[in-house]
Amino acid sequence: MFSTKPQKNTVVTWRQFNRKGYSAFRSLGREIRIGVLAVSTLAAAHTDTLATRTDSLRIVKDTVSSSDLSLGEATVTGSQLPVSHDKAWTKIVVITRQDIDNARCQTINDILKLCPNVDVRQRGALGVQTDISLGGGTFDQITFLLNGININNPQTGHLSADFPVAIADIERIEILDGASARIFGSQALNGIINIITRIDPHNSVGLHAEAGSYGTLGGGGNGQWSMVNGQLKNRLSADYLRTDGAVDNSAFGRTRLFYQGRYSADALRLSWHAGYSGQRYGANTFYSAKYPDQWEEGRRYMTAVKGDVQLGRIHLLPTVSFNRSYDHFQLIRGSATGENYHRNDVVAGALTANLQLFNSSVFQSYAAFGGELRHEGILSSNLGRPKENASGRYDHHDSRNNLSLFVEHALLMRHWSLNVGIMGNRNTAVDSRLRFYPGIDISYQPSNIRLYLSCNKSMRMPTFTDLYYKSPTQQGNVGLKPEQATTYKLGGEWSMLNNQCTIDVAGIYRRGRDMIDWVMYSPDDIYHSAAFKLSNWQLNTTATFHFRTIQLLNFRAFKVSYLYNIQHRHDATPIYQSCYALDYVRHKVTASLEHSLLNSPPSTGESRSLTATWFFRWQQREGTHLEYISGTPEQRRNRPYALLDLKLNFNTKLLQSFNSSILQFYISLENLLNHRYYDIGTVPQPGFTFLVGAALQIK
Repeated sequence: MFSTKPQKNTVVTWRQFNRKGYSAFRSLGREIRIGVLAVSTLAAAHTDTLATRTDSLRIVKDTVSSSDLSLGEATVTGSQLPVSHDKAWTKIVVITRQDIDNARCQTINDILKLCPNVDVRQRGALGVQTDISLGGGTFDQITFLLNGININNPQTGHLSADFPVAIADIERIEILDGASARIFGSQALNGIINIITRIDPHNSVGLHAEAGSYGTLGGGGNGQWSMVNGQLKNRLSADYLRTDGAVDNSAFGRTRLFYQGRYSADALRLSWHAGYSGQRYGANTFYSAKYPDQWEEGRRYMTAVKGDVQLGRIHLLPTVSFNRSYDHFQLIRGSATGENYHRNDVVAGALTANLQLFNSSVFQSYAAFGGELRHEGILSSNLGRPKENASGRYDHHDSRNNLSLFVEHALLMRHWSLNVGIMGNRNTAVDSRLRFYPGIDISYQPSNIRLYLSCNKSMRMPTFTDLYYKSPTQQGNVGLKPEQATTYKLGGEWSMLNNQCTIDVAGIYRRGRDMIDWVMYSPDDIYHSAAFKLSNWQLNTTATFHFRTIQLLNFRAFKVSYLYNIQHRHDATPIYQSCYALDYVRHKVTASLEHSLLNSPPSTGESRSLTATWFFRWQQREGTHLEYISGTPEQRRNRPYALLDLKLNFNTKLLQSFNSSILQFYISLENLLNHRYYDIGTVPQPGFTFLVGAALQIK
């Protein structure tokens, strides 16, 4: 079960409120404690946690293991504007550091599987070639952020989830389900997933090693150090993982390196990061069951710098980033048939400004405005227009520039909050017009109930693969237009029993046009990228209970969620097989239970704990897939499956002389019932697997 634990950040305690107009912005980038409130926190996929840094979606509640909970004086929730929690107008799911420790997953993709509203379609084990989507959409229709910086891959969303950060680097993961273009740019058609990395306040060294089924071996380390009287903080990490694979042609090796730094002064804060991810893997039937011996290699380099400047009443947030990716794919391993090479570059710069317009005891008013300029380019042996002077492997190329401008305004009253905004977007691959995508969010929160309603429009540019890709099994379409969607969201959350029980219910309706899918029109056809009108209905409900005052078999928390999706294609053209859009998750049930097996009483002076967390997941996917029998394709319905996992965690102090050093042992037992299942097509997933590891953190 995801549990709760305090984030060890420096805390400034306010005993009185200051109503000066600039007070909200002076608090950004640090935690501000306003007294101490006795409330409980969620135990799994928390919907609220502290995120006052500018790289965050600005959630406000901190997660703690006791009943004490700190509130930031002013933050933003899914917006560019600072707003207190009781006025937040949308809901964001947050996976905390403690949640990640309890789940004992080796990849971000495996963690996201446990979230009810996230669809993870995994081809290889341990997160290799994983497609991640929200709200019944496709993997291309969400935006991935790293510390608030867009890291989407314009070549294809298949590669966007190749994150350069290790699990130990992550402070939390924030998930916003719903159209978010006016806040996070033109690619956030269905929502965003934001990965926030960590730098602990103390100098430290960390090491970990693990081994498990099918020759799985992994290890890595990290180091943190401070300079300039603690104003300059640094963290460097390295991580390696390899496996022989559970099925033929599924072995892989992966290396990740990540550095981040932060500088903090009175009116200036800077943060920066640089990362590398490289992996080589056998791609068993990844893109077509007709070719079981595929192979792929990918490398990603990324860097970004962010600023946080206070100029009187105006708060400026500039960012600059650069991403480069290499991809080498072979349809038949060791053969030039269907082989292609790609290099894509993304350069982006953005500036956001916000300020408080009015502040009184009746209502407050905020405004934000800014823009982003983004360049995406590709060199390829397959994607783009032919080059006049081809050199080396790259004889095709293409590029496009995207300009996004936004303005946002918020009104906050006692129980009500209102946020309206609009994004203007121009992309050189379309035309010179500036197209507008407005949105509105309303929230009403009396006492322990919060209701929210929103309507937002969004868009997404086709990837270079959608436009140009050509192989013996696929054909792109240069005539594709940007996807357009309007999303309506209605939801509520209710806390009861002294905040020990929480119930969340949310409904989403999405209406889209020019929505892109890869389809076959007949059994002997290949896949074509085509556009359709699609509508989607989604219902998501979650109940969480904390055993804080009720002592029952050492249980700590229990959570159960249910997701229902239904999608309609508004088109009379008959389709034989859909590859992505119509193969959505129809039903998904997730449940988790955390309980303690050992917990040393404080009176003993020891610090030992052993916890067990059970995870259950059942899901049913719509649509069909193709199985090739003697070279002939046959359609098969996608089959539902159920999985049961167990994660054990043992924590102890290393030695009495190392009071701040922690030694952890963990065991991950996945698919305990040894169920044979498929996430996508005919790509088989492992049966029962185990992994044993240890981690040491010395401060």
